[in-house]
Amino acid sequence: MAIALLSAFLGGLILNLMPCVFPVISLKIMGLVRHGDQPGRLRAEGLAFFAGVMVAMLALAGVLIAARAGGAAVGWGFQLQSPLVIAVLALVMLGAGLNLAGLFEVGLAVQQIGQGRARSRPVGAALTGVLAIVVATPCSGPFMAGALGYALVQPPAVALGIFAALALGFAAPFTLLSFVPALAARLPRPGPWMGAVKTVMAFPMFGAAAWLTWVLAQQAGNGGLAVLLASFVALGFAAWLYGLGQKRRMMGQGFGGFYGAAGAVAALIAVAILRPAGGIPVHAEAAPTLADAAPSAWSPEKVAALRKQGKPILIDFSASWCITCQVNEKTTLSTAEVKTALARTGTTFLVADSTKFDAKIQDAMAAYGRDSLPLTVIYPADGKEPVILPQVLSKGLLVEALDKASGKA
Repeated sequence: MAIALLSAFLGGLILNLMPCVFPVISLKIMGLVRHGDQPGRLRAEGLAFFAGVMVAMLALAGVLIAARAGGAAVGWGFQLQSPLVIAVLALVMLGAGLNLAGLFEVGLAVQQIGQGRARSRPVGAALTGVLAIVVATPCSGPFMAGALGYALVQPPAVALGIFAALALGFAAPFTLLSFVPALAARLPRPGPWMGAVKTVMAFPMFGAAAWLTWVLAQQAGNGGLAVLLASFVALGFAAWLYGLGQKRRMMGQGFGGFYGAAGAVAALIAVAILRPAGGIPVHAEAAPTLADAAPSAWSPEKVAALRKQGKPILIDFSASWCITCQVNEKTTLSTAEVKTALARTGTTFLVADSTKFDAKIQDAMAAYGRDSLPLTVIYPADGKEPVILPQVLSKGLLVEALDKASGKA
């Protein structure tokens, strides 16, 4: 239990460095710098961010634990297997980017941008914490996999404690900066430069929206992609109307019609993505895996058959929304060195794609004591127990593992 708690805390700390969280870092940085010369507000931001992270983490963990207790085979990052959740997140990222780019403002008067006098409420920091947790779940760094795998076979109270330790580690750096004056004093002073930095920070948000769009295209097909792209255009139009209304309000001119029009467009977006027919589906079911499927397609039956034949097997549990999985694919699994090693050792390479929900894949991961991606497993040719490789792969490590599994090391 102590090891799992410590692993979860360390995993949460490292999660701040994972690419999934990069887009939200822009929001965290602006919150810190905005109140760097106001210790009281800086502490309020830190507490609010901590509360948002903890509530979001425990809520996700609670749903996950309840679903598994009810017999559902779901794992960490389960919400990103829903095209509807992906679409909403993409719209949130795009909206945040448009806000940072200056098309409209939320909680800030237009004339105060970059002047260091803006008043932001702690609720903004709390929502940033919630968003950070939601988008962080595709990543699973060192220490996390074992801790989460252990948590999900424990009683609910123990499991929630481990997830709370993960949230504590994730929120610790931001909260520590907020409460330690010596660290806060090293932050740059607010000033006009913040306007330019704020605009630059919009581009990681646009990049996150583009990545989520790519994921949705694989989950919901061309129909879902068309709905999301149309919603992007509508959201941009609504943001422009709202920003125009804000400017007219500051000049003492009529603005209600612009706000109303922006609200109407936003409502149309909601109808477009939520409608039962032609919208974004809540679930994207995986296509059935047949025994005679392509060699790279994973199935329990195929693994059992290959083991009876005494062949080494490499299994990559992956998903398009798992950024670490994509890094492993580009830097290791798809390289010429690894392909040569696969051919030389006679290893069969299977891919278990969890982009869309597949209960068999979740069950298989649970059997390995893991509940988060990426997961890379090698079955030795001699029938011994499978070997679970580190989550971040390298070519040398994988080639060595393949040689050992085939008996050629």
